[in-house]
Amino acid sequence: MSELPDYLLLALILLLTVLSGFFSSSETAMIGLNRYRLRHLVKEKHSGARIANRLLRRPDRLLGVILLGNNLVNFMAASLGTVIGIRLFGDAGVVVAPVLLTIYFLIFAEVAPKTVAAHRPEPIAFTTAYVLEPLLKLFYPMVWFINTIANFMVKPFIPKPGEEEDSLSAEELRTVVNEGVAMHDQGQTMLLGVLDLEHVTVNDIMVPRSEIAAVDIDDDMGDILSLLANSQHTRMPVFKDNITNIIGVLHLRRLGKHLPRTTTAEPLTRSDLMQLTDEPYFIPEGTPLHTQLINFQKERKRIALVVDEYGEVQGIVTMEDILEEIVGEFTTDFAASMLEIVPMEDDAYRIDGMALLRDVNRAQGWDLPTTGPKTLNGLVLEHLEVIPENNLCVQIDDYQIETMQIKDNVIKTLKIRRAS
Repeated sequence: MSELPDYLLLALILLLTVLSGFFSSSETAMIGLNRYRLRHLVKEKHSGARIANRLLRRPDRLLGVILLGNNLVNFMAASLGTVIGIRLFGDAGVVVAPVLLTIYFLIFAEVAPKTVAAHRPEPIAFTTAYVLEPLLKLFYPMVWFINTIANFMVKPFIPKPGEEEDSLSAEELRTVVNEGVAMHDQGQTMLLGVLDLEHVTVNDIMVPRSEIAAVDIDDDMGDILSLLANSQHTRMPVFKDNITNIIGVLHLRRLGKHLPRTTTAEPLTRSDLMQLTDEPYFIPEGTPLHTQLINFQKERKRIALVVDEYGEVQGIVTMEDILEEIVGEFTTDFAASMLEIVPMEDDAYRIDGMALLRDVNRAQGWDLPTTGPKTLNGLVLEHLEVIPENNLCVQIDDYQIETMQIKDNVIKTLKIRRAS
Protein backbone atom coordinates (compact mmCIF):
# COMPACT_ATOMS: atom_id res chain seq x y z
CA MET A 1 0.00 0.00 0.00
CA SER A 2 2.97 2.29 0.72
CA GLU A 3 3.98 1.98 -2.95
CA LEU A 4 0.66 3.34 -4.30
CA PRO A 5 0.74 6.91 -5.63
CA ASP A 6 -0.83 9.69 -3.55
CA TYR A 7 -3.61 10.42 -6.01
CA LEU A 8 -4.74 6.78 -5.86
CA LEU A 9 -4.71 6.81 -2.05
CA LEU A 10 -6.78 10.01 -2.09
CA ALA A 11 -9.24 8.39 -4.52
CA LEU A 12 -9.57 5.41 -2.20
CA ILE A 13 -10.24 7.74 0.75
CA LEU A 14 -12.98 9.50 -1.27
CA LEU A 15 -14.53 6.10 -2.07
CA LEU A 16 -14.39 5.10 1.57
CA THR A 17 -15.98 8.44 2.51
CA VAL A 18 -18.95 7.62 0.27
CA LEU A 19 -19.25 4.15 1.80
CA SER A 20 -19.02 5.56 5.32
CA GLY A 21 -21.71 8.10 4.48
CA PHE A 22 -23.86 5.27 3.12
CA PHE A 23 -23.66 3.31 6.38
CA SER A 24 -24.14 6.43 8.55
CA SER A 25 -27.20 7.63 6.64
CA SER A 26 -28.74 4.14 6.53
CA GLU A 27 -28.43 3.81 10.31
CA THR A 28 -30.19 7.12 10.96
CA ALA A 29 -32.84 6.49 8.30
CA MET A 30 -33.68 2.98 9.52
CA ILE A 31 -33.97 3.99 13.16
CA GLY A 32 -35.91 7.14 12.26
CA LEU A 33 -38.62 5.38 10.24
CA ASN A 34 -42.20 5.90 11.38
CA ARG A 35 -43.18 2.35 12.37
CA TYR A 36 -46.90 2.91 11.78
CA ARG A 37 -46.37 4.36 8.32
CA LEU A 38 -43.93 1.51 7.61
CA ARG A 39 -46.59 -1.06 8.47
CA HIS A 40 -49.04 0.73 6.19
CA LEU A 41 -46.55 0.65 3.30
CA VAL A 42 -45.88 -3.04 3.95
CA LYS A 43 -49.62 -3.69 3.58
CA GLU A 44 -49.48 -1.70 0.34
CA LYS A 45 -46.77 -4.15 -0.81
CA HIS A 46 -44.01 -1.53 -1.11
CA SER A 47 -40.92 -3.66 -1.79
CA GLY A 48 -38.40 -1.35 -0.05
CA ALA A 49 -40.69 -1.06 2.99
CA ARG A 50 -41.05 -4.84 3.21
CA ILE A 51 -37.25 -5.34 3.22
CA ALA A 52 -36.80 -2.54 5.79
CA ASN A 53 -39.50 -4.09 7.97
CA ARG A 54 -37.75 -7.48 7.86
CA LEU A 55 -34.46 -5.86 8.87
CA LEU A 56 -36.06 -3.94 11.75
CA ARG A 57 -37.49 -7.11 13.27
CA ARG A 58 -33.96 -7.79 14.53
CA PRO A 59 -32.46 -4.35 15.20
CA ASP A 60 -29.38 -5.93 16.79
CA ARG A 61 -28.47 -7.65 13.52
CA LEU A 62 -29.26 -4.55 11.49
CA LEU A 63 -27.05 -2.37 13.68
CA GLY A 64 -24.42 -5.09 13.68
CA VAL A 65 -23.99 -5.13 9.90
CA ILE A 66 -24.19 -1.31 9.63
CA LEU A 67 -21.61 -0.67 12.35
CA LEU A 68 -19.39 -3.48 11.10
CA GLY A 69 -19.30 -1.93 7.64
CA ASN A 70 -18.96 1.63 8.96
CA ASN A 71 -16.08 0.85 11.32
CA LEU A 72 -14.30 -1.28 8.75
CA VAL A 73 -14.50 1.56 6.22
CA ASN A 74 -13.42 4.21 8.75
CA PHE A 75 -10.38 2.23 9.95
CA MET A 76 -9.28 1.57 6.38
CA ALA A 77 -9.57 5.28 5.63
CA ALA A 78 -7.59 6.10 8.78
CA SER A 79 -4.80 3.74 7.66
CA LEU A 80 -4.64 5.31 4.21
CA GLY A 81 -4.70 8.79 5.71
CA THR A 82 -1.78 7.91 7.98
CA VAL A 83 0.27 6.76 4.99
CA ILE A 84 -0.39 10.04 3.19
CA GLY A 85 0.33 12.02 6.39
CA ILE A 86 3.75 10.36 6.81
CA ARG A 87 4.61 11.08 3.18
CA LEU A 88 3.70 14.76 3.49
CA PHE A 89 4.74 15.59 7.08
CA GLY A 90 7.14 12.85 8.07
CA ASP A 91 6.80 11.43 11.57
CA ALA A 92 4.48 14.33 12.52
CA GLY A 93 1.99 12.93 10.00
CA VAL A 94 1.11 10.18 12.47
CA VAL A 95 -0.53 12.90 14.60
CA VAL A 96 -1.66 15.35 11.92
CA ALA A 97 -3.38 12.81 9.63
CA PRO A 98 -5.83 11.37 12.23
CA VAL A 99 -6.85 14.88 13.36
CA LEU A 100 -7.53 16.12 9.84
CA LEU A 101 -9.19 12.86 8.81
CA THR A 102 -11.44 12.91 11.87
CA ILE A 103 -12.69 16.41 11.04
CA TYR A 104 -13.12 15.45 7.39
CA PHE A 105 -15.07 12.26 8.15
CA LEU A 106 -17.24 13.94 10.79
CA ILE A 107 -18.39 16.51 8.25
CA PHE A 108 -18.72 14.47 5.06
CA ALA A 109 -19.32 10.93 6.33
CA GLU A 110 -21.25 11.46 9.57
CA VAL A 111 -23.00 14.78 10.22
CA ALA A 112 -24.03 15.66 6.66
CA PRO A 113 -25.38 12.19 5.67
CA LYS A 114 -27.16 11.70 8.98
CA THR A 115 -28.75 15.14 8.80
CA VAL A 116 -30.14 14.37 5.35
CA ALA A 117 -31.33 10.95 6.51
CA ALA A 118 -33.06 12.42 9.55
CA HIS A 119 -35.12 14.70 7.28
CA ARG A 120 -35.77 12.11 4.55
CA PRO A 121 -35.72 8.71 6.29
CA GLU A 122 -38.09 6.81 3.98
CA PRO A 123 -36.39 7.17 0.58
CA ILE A 124 -32.93 6.57 2.08
CA ALA A 125 -34.01 3.63 4.26
CA PHE A 126 -35.95 1.91 1.49
CA THR A 127 -33.05 2.34 -0.96
CA THR A 128 -30.28 1.22 1.39
CA ALA A 129 -32.37 -1.76 2.51
CA TYR A 130 -31.70 -3.40 -0.87
CA VAL A 131 -27.97 -3.32 -0.08
CA LEU A 132 -28.08 -4.01 3.66
CA GLU A 133 -30.04 -7.26 3.37
CA PRO A 134 -27.47 -8.97 1.08
CA LEU A 135 -24.63 -7.60 3.23
CA LEU A 136 -26.26 -9.10 6.32
CA LYS A 137 -26.40 -12.51 4.62
CA LEU A 138 -22.81 -12.18 3.42
CA PHE A 139 -21.34 -11.17 6.78
CA TYR A 140 -23.84 -13.11 8.91
CA PRO A 141 -21.24 -15.29 10.75
CA MET A 142 -19.28 -12.22 11.86
CA VAL A 143 -22.47 -10.28 12.73
CA TRP A 144 -23.77 -13.28 14.70
CA PHE A 145 -20.52 -13.50 16.67
CA ILE A 146 -20.52 -9.77 17.48
CA ASN A 147 -24.23 -9.76 18.44
CA THR A 148 -23.88 -12.82 20.67
CA ILE A 149 -21.26 -11.09 22.82
CA ALA A 150 -23.01 -7.69 22.74
CA ASN A 151 -26.45 -9.14 23.58
CA PHE A 152 -25.00 -11.06 26.52
CA MET A 153 -23.54 -7.83 27.92
CA VAL A 154 -26.71 -5.75 27.52
CA LYS A 155 -29.22 -8.48 28.43
CA PRO A 156 -30.00 -7.00 31.90
CA PHE A 157 -30.95 -3.67 30.30
CA ILE A 158 -33.20 -5.00 27.50
CA PRO A 159 -36.96 -5.49 28.19
CA LYS A 160 -38.17 -9.05 28.11
CA PRO A 161 -40.45 -10.18 25.27
CA GLY A 162 -43.94 -8.83 25.85
CA GLU A 163 -42.74 -5.92 28.00
CA GLU A 164 -42.02 -3.62 25.06
CA GLU A 165 -44.97 -1.41 24.25
CA ASP A 166 -45.30 -0.53 20.56
CA SER A 167 -48.86 0.73 20.84
CA LEU A 168 -50.09 4.28 21.40
CA SER A 169 -52.02 5.44 24.44
CA ALA A 170 -55.13 7.56 23.97
CA GLU A 171 -53.22 10.73 24.84
CA GLU A 172 -50.39 9.84 22.45
CA LEU A 173 -52.94 9.14 19.73
CA ARG A 174 -54.53 12.52 20.46
CA THR A 175 -51.16 14.18 19.86
CA VAL A 176 -50.79 12.28 16.58
CA VAL A 177 -54.25 13.43 15.45
CA ASN A 178 -53.52 17.02 16.46
CA GLU A 179 -50.07 17.31 14.93
CA GLY A 180 -49.39 14.39 12.63
CA VAL A 181 -52.59 13.80 10.64
CA ALA A 182 -53.08 15.62 7.36
CA MET A 183 -56.84 16.07 7.05
CA HIS A 184 -59.46 18.79 7.14
CA ASP A 185 -60.42 20.37 10.44
CA GLN A 186 -63.82 18.66 10.61
CA GLY A 187 -62.31 15.21 10.22
CA GLN A 188 -59.70 16.00 12.85
CA THR A 189 -62.42 17.21 15.23
CA MET A 190 -64.38 14.00 14.70
CA LEU A 191 -61.36 11.82 15.50
CA LEU A 192 -60.71 13.82 18.67
CA GLY A 193 -64.40 13.50 19.54
CA VAL A 194 -64.13 9.71 19.37
CA LEU A 195 -61.12 9.80 21.69
CA ASP A 196 -63.01 12.06 24.11
CA LEU A 197 -65.83 9.53 24.51
CA GLU A 198 -63.70 7.52 26.91
CA HIS A 199 -63.26 10.46 29.31
CA VAL A 200 -66.82 11.87 29.17
CA THR A 201 -69.76 10.31 30.99
CA VAL A 202 -73.48 10.50 30.28
CA ASN A 203 -73.75 12.81 33.27
CA ASP A 204 -71.71 15.39 31.35
CA ILE A 205 -74.01 15.60 28.32
CA MET A 206 -77.47 14.63 29.64
CA VAL A 207 -80.45 16.94 29.58
CA PRO A 208 -81.09 17.79 33.28
CA ARG A 209 -84.27 16.55 34.92
CA SER A 210 -85.65 20.10 35.18
CA GLU A 211 -85.45 20.49 31.37
CA ILE A 212 -86.91 17.14 30.32
CA ALA A 213 -89.94 17.46 28.04
CA ALA A 214 -92.25 14.69 29.24
CA VAL A 215 -95.91 13.64 29.32
CA ASP A 216 -97.84 13.49 32.60
CA ILE A 217 -100.26 10.61 32.11
CA ASP A 218 -102.64 12.14 34.67
CA ASP A 219 -103.10 15.35 32.63
CA ASP A 220 -106.22 15.99 30.59
CA MET A 221 -106.08 14.07 27.29
CA GLY A 222 -106.64 17.29 25.36
CA ASP A 223 -103.58 18.83 26.99
CA ILE A 224 -101.54 15.67 26.37
CA LEU A 225 -102.46 15.58 22.67
CA SER A 226 -101.68 19.29 22.35
CA LEU A 227 -98.26 18.74 23.96
CA LEU A 228 -97.53 15.82 21.64
CA ALA A 229 -98.67 17.73 18.56
CA ASN A 230 -96.30 20.64 19.30
CA SER A 231 -93.36 18.53 20.45
CA GLN A 232 -90.07 18.86 18.56
CA HIS A 233 -88.89 15.47 19.83
CA THR A 234 -89.44 12.03 18.32
CA ARG A 235 -89.56 10.25 21.69
CA MET A 236 -90.95 11.54 24.97
CA PRO A 237 -90.87 10.02 28.47
CA VAL A 238 -94.20 9.37 30.15
CA PHE A 239 -94.43 9.80 33.93
CA LYS A 240 -97.02 9.52 36.68
CA ASP A 241 -97.29 11.88 39.65
CA ASN A 242 -93.78 13.40 39.17
CA ILE A 243 -90.91 13.36 36.70
CA THR A 244 -88.88 10.93 38.82
CA ASN A 245 -91.53 8.23 38.28
CA ILE A 246 -91.01 7.45 34.60
CA ILE A 247 -93.31 4.65 33.45
CA GLY A 248 -92.49 4.50 29.74
CA VAL A 249 -91.18 6.17 26.61
CA LEU A 250 -93.59 7.14 23.82
CA HIS A 251 -92.53 7.13 20.15
CA LEU A 252 -94.52 9.90 18.48
CA ARG A 253 -94.39 8.32 15.02
CA ARG A 254 -96.16 5.26 16.41
CA LEU A 255 -98.81 7.52 17.88
CA GLY A 256 -99.80 8.97 14.50
CA LYS A 257 -101.40 5.72 13.34
CA HIS A 258 -103.79 5.76 16.30
CA LEU A 259 -104.98 9.36 16.16
CA PRO A 260 -108.70 9.74 15.18
CA ARG A 261 -109.06 10.55 11.47
CA THR A 262 -112.67 11.84 11.70
CA THR A 263 -114.80 13.59 14.28
CA THR A 264 -116.90 10.44 14.69
CA ALA A 265 -113.93 8.20 15.39
CA GLU A 266 -113.24 7.10 18.95
CA PRO A 267 -110.84 9.46 20.76
CA LEU A 268 -107.46 8.27 22.01
CA THR A 269 -107.53 7.18 25.66
CA ARG A 270 -104.87 6.92 28.35
CA SER A 271 -105.04 3.15 28.03
CA ASP A 272 -104.26 3.44 24.31
CA LEU A 273 -101.39 5.78 25.13
CA MET A 274 -99.91 3.36 27.67
CA GLN A 275 -100.07 0.48 25.18
CA LEU A 276 -97.94 2.51 22.77
CA THR A 277 -95.18 3.24 25.28
CA ASP A 278 -92.01 1.20 25.56
CA GLU A 279 -90.33 0.11 28.78
CA PRO A 280 -88.02 2.85 30.09
CA TYR A 281 -84.28 2.19 29.75
CA PHE A 282 -82.30 3.29 32.82
CA ILE A 283 -78.53 3.78 32.96
CA PRO A 284 -76.15 4.90 35.76
CA GLU A 285 -74.91 8.48 35.61
CA GLY A 286 -71.22 7.55 35.55
CA THR A 287 -71.38 5.48 32.35
CA PRO A 288 -68.65 6.54 29.86
CA LEU A 289 -69.98 7.65 26.49
CA HIS A 290 -68.08 5.04 24.49
CA THR A 291 -69.62 2.31 26.67
CA GLN A 292 -73.11 3.78 26.38
CA LEU A 293 -72.82 4.05 22.61
CA ILE A 294 -72.14 0.31 22.47
CA ASN A 295 -74.99 -0.34 24.94
CA PHE A 296 -77.43 1.65 22.78
CA GLN A 297 -76.48 -0.53 19.83
CA LYS A 298 -76.69 -3.74 21.86
CA GLU A 299 -80.05 -2.92 23.46
CA ARG A 300 -81.44 -1.36 20.25
CA LYS A 301 -82.36 1.80 22.14
CA ARG A 302 -82.02 5.46 21.24
CA ILE A 303 -83.00 7.12 24.51
CA ALA A 304 -82.03 6.41 28.13
CA LEU A 305 -82.92 7.80 31.54
CA VAL A 306 -79.92 8.63 33.71
CA VAL A 307 -80.26 7.69 37.39
CA ASP A 308 -78.01 8.30 40.40
CA GLU A 309 -76.88 5.77 43.00
CA TYR A 310 -80.28 6.01 44.73
CA GLY A 311 -82.23 5.31 41.53
CA GLU A 312 -83.50 8.88 41.21
CA VAL A 313 -83.85 10.16 37.65
CA GLN A 314 -81.25 12.88 37.03
CA GLY A 315 -81.67 13.48 33.34
CA ILE A 316 -82.04 12.01 29.91
CA VAL A 317 -79.55 11.15 27.17
CA THR A 318 -80.09 10.06 23.57
CA MET A 319 -78.07 8.45 20.83
CA GLU A 320 -78.03 11.80 19.04
CA ASP A 321 -76.45 13.49 22.07
CA ILE A 322 -73.51 11.08 21.92
CA LEU A 323 -73.13 11.39 18.15
CA GLU A 324 -73.06 15.18 18.51
CA GLU A 325 -70.02 14.78 20.76
CA ILE A 326 -68.25 13.27 17.74
CA VAL A 327 -69.56 15.19 14.73
CA GLY A 328 -70.79 18.38 16.40
CA GLU A 329 -74.28 19.84 16.56
CA PHE A 330 -76.68 18.65 13.88
CA THR A 331 -80.01 19.15 15.62
CA THR A 332 -82.91 20.81 13.79
CA ASP A 333 -84.41 21.96 17.07
CA PHE A 334 -84.37 25.75 16.78
CA ALA A 335 -84.67 26.26 20.53
CA ALA A 336 -81.71 23.98 21.15
CA SER A 337 -79.56 25.79 18.59
CA MET A 338 -80.18 29.27 20.01
CA LEU A 339 -77.00 30.84 21.37
CA GLU A 340 -76.96 31.32 25.12
CA ILE A 341 -73.85 33.52 24.90
CA VAL A 342 -74.36 37.23 24.19
CA PRO A 343 -71.31 39.52 23.74
CA MET A 344 -71.21 42.65 25.91
CA GLU A 345 -68.79 45.53 26.31
CA ASP A 346 -65.33 45.14 27.88
CA ASP A 347 -64.92 41.66 26.35
CA ALA A 348 -67.61 40.30 28.67
CA TYR A 349 -70.42 37.88 27.82
CA ARG A 350 -73.94 37.42 29.17
CA ILE A 351 -74.61 33.70 29.55
CA ASP A 352 -77.58 31.67 30.73
CA GLY A 353 -76.92 30.20 34.16
CA MET A 354 -78.11 26.74 33.05
CA ALA A 355 -75.64 26.63 30.16
CA LEU A 356 -73.40 23.57 30.33
CA LEU A 357 -69.77 24.34 31.19
CA ARG A 358 -68.51 22.02 28.46
CA ASP A 359 -70.60 23.86 25.84
CA VAL A 360 -69.35 27.24 27.04
CA ASN A 361 -65.73 26.09 27.02
CA ARG A 362 -66.13 24.69 23.54
CA ALA A 363 -67.83 27.80 22.17
CA GLN A 364 -65.45 30.32 23.78
CA GLY A 365 -62.22 28.37 23.90
CA TRP A 366 -62.22 28.71 27.71
CA ASP A 367 -61.18 26.26 30.38
CA LEU A 368 -63.76 26.68 33.13
CA PRO A 369 -63.47 23.75 35.58
CA THR A 370 -65.73 20.84 34.64
CA THR A 371 -64.73 18.27 37.24
CA GLY A 372 -67.60 19.15 39.59
CA PRO A 373 -70.84 20.93 38.62
CA LYS A 374 -71.96 20.75 35.01
CA THR A 375 -73.61 24.18 34.66
CA LEU A 376 -72.49 27.76 35.27
CA ASN A 377 -75.11 28.09 38.00
CA GLY A 378 -73.73 25.03 39.78
CA LEU A 379 -70.14 26.23 39.42
CA VAL A 380 -70.84 29.58 41.08
CA LEU A 381 -72.99 28.05 43.85
CA GLU A 382 -70.29 25.50 44.65
CA HIS A 383 -67.70 28.26 44.83
CA LEU A 384 -69.87 30.45 47.10
CA GLU A 385 -71.15 27.49 49.19
CA VAL A 386 -74.37 29.48 49.68
CA ILE A 387 -77.26 30.70 47.52
CA PRO A 388 -76.77 34.48 47.18
CA GLU A 389 -79.69 36.77 48.03
CA ASN A 390 -78.37 39.65 45.92
CA ASN A 391 -76.20 39.97 42.85
CA LEU A 392 -72.48 39.77 43.49
CA CYS A 393 -69.10 39.26 41.78
CA VAL A 394 -66.71 36.35 42.19
CA GLN A 395 -63.49 35.27 40.53
CA ILE A 396 -62.97 31.60 39.65
CA ASP A 397 -59.51 30.91 38.28
CA ASP A 398 -59.01 33.48 35.48
CA TYR A 399 -62.70 34.31 35.10
CA GLN A 400 -64.52 37.29 36.62
CA ILE A 401 -68.17 36.30 37.09
CA GLU A 402 -71.02 38.66 37.99
CA THR A 403 -74.53 37.39 38.74
CA MET A 404 -77.19 39.41 36.90
CA GLN A 405 -80.44 37.63 37.83
CA ILE A 406 -81.24 35.29 40.73
CA LYS A 407 -84.66 33.67 40.93
CA ASP A 408 -86.08 30.59 42.64
CA ASN A 409 -82.73 29.74 44.22
CA VAL A 410 -81.13 29.60 40.76
CA ILE A 411 -78.73 32.04 39.11
CA LYS A 412 -80.57 32.68 35.86
CA THR A 413 -78.08 34.97 34.10
CA LEU A 414 -74.38 35.73 34.56
CA LYS A 415 -71.84 38.11 33.11
CA ILE A 416 -68.43 36.54 32.55
CA ARG A 417 -65.17 38.14 31.54
CA ARG A 418 -61.88 36.36 31.18
CA ALA A 419 -59.09 38.26 32.91
CA SER A 420 -56.14 39.09 30.70
